Amino acid sequence: MHNETILVVEDEDQIARVLKGAFEEAGYEVFRAATLAEGRSMAATRAPALIILDLGLPDGDGCELIRTVRSYSSSPVIVLSARGDESSKIMALDLGADDYMSKPFGLEELQARVRAHLRRQSVSAPREPGADTAVFSFGDVTVNLADGIVKKAGEEVHLTKLEFRLLAALIAGRGKVLTQRHLLQTVWGAAYVEHPHYLRLYMARLRSKLEVNPADPVFFITETGVGYRLKV
Repeated sequence: MHNETILVVEDEDQIARVLKGAFEEAGYEVFRAATLAEGRSMAATRAPALIILDLGLPDGDGCELIRTVRSYSSSPVIVLSARGDESSKIMALDLGADDYMSKPFGLEELQARVRAHLRRQSVSAPREPGADTAVFSFGDVTVNLADGIVKKAGEEVHLTKLEFRLLAALIAGRGKVLTQRHLLQTVWGAAYVEHPHYLRLYMARLRSKLEVNPADPVFFITETGVGYRLKV
């Protein structure tokens, strides 16, 4: 049984009923919102451990809810949407969504992803001040692993939670070739090892933010057919 609460923001009654029933049967407490306005209200008042979000809501774009929630909460957001185009996925992820599944979706896979995100959320709680003061540098980039602060040429660079987690995994294995499977399992969880497109997207984003020339990376090296390496 679980104590976590899940907020389902979905205007299609049939899908909402299926999700609510499945997650309640698994032991979660589930709240449902059918509109963007209801979603904003419930996210603020119910403090859900995780949000499952449809983008196409009757009174607005679900991406607005991601923007609002990320202003005060780090709870995982999993997007479910009929929009299959990559631009919608990138926008949702850039705003702070943690995951994206296209409709129609597999219920068991969604449940596995929910479990994975909640596990990671529980083990990534804030540490005590001073518990880890490691600062790592490469080129003109400095990374404070304790505070989650990344700077390039002295200017702070904003990384999303998953971007920082990927960077930390690369730093932990610096100089070594890390397989796609290892990185996917470490950063996203075992349910994601067959989804290398996540890794390609996030590596491209790290390069765009931290490399001088993202098209000709010096630090974030692709080992073709195997994985990636942080060259230091």
